[in-house]
Amino acid sequence: MGRAAAALAVLVTAAHAQDVNDYPTSARVEYVFGCMKANGETRQAIEQCSCSVDVVASLVPYARYVTAETVLSMAQVRGDMGSPFRTSEMATNALNELRRAQAEAEVRCF
Repeated sequence: MGRAAAALAVLVTAAHAQDVNDYPTSARVEYVFGCMKANGETRQAIEQCSCSVDVVASLVPYARYVTAETVLSMAQVRGDMGSPFRTSEMATNALNELRRAQAEAEVRCF
């Protein structure tokens, strides 16, 4: 029974790690670059920003992260084209989810 439980624990841990690591490397790098621009380009900022993206990735699935990033980008478009990204409930929910994750990352990492 002990071996079966250990094997199950390994599978669950591997599955969770895969879920947390569903962000492509390029997305993680872009996040860290942006974070470092906002927080200084120091070795300490690299550590804090790397921690931050890991926290965000653990709290927000990559598909939701992409949605929130799209909303942030498109909300800047003026006029009717950007309006749905500024006013829709889905856009607001996606942004709020990302902002909560970033706030948690701020607490844990900075």
